[in-house]
Amino acid sequence: MTNPLWMLVPWAIFAIAAGLKFWRLTALFRKHLLGIPSRTERFRQSLEQIWQKTQKAA
Repeated sequence: MTNPLWMLVPWAIFAIAAGLKFWRLTALFRKHLLGIPSRTERFRQSLEQIWQKTQKAA
């Protein structure tokens, strides 16, 4: 490892890991601001639709 550019490899790995962590932490804020329903909200909506369909059929 005589090339000094090899010292940038750990910093690049750290920068990528920090970026991924930041992206995951801000995911809830981005979804809330954009109005995208969460996974549980979509699941609840699908259950309500199924329930409404069964109520109409009965």
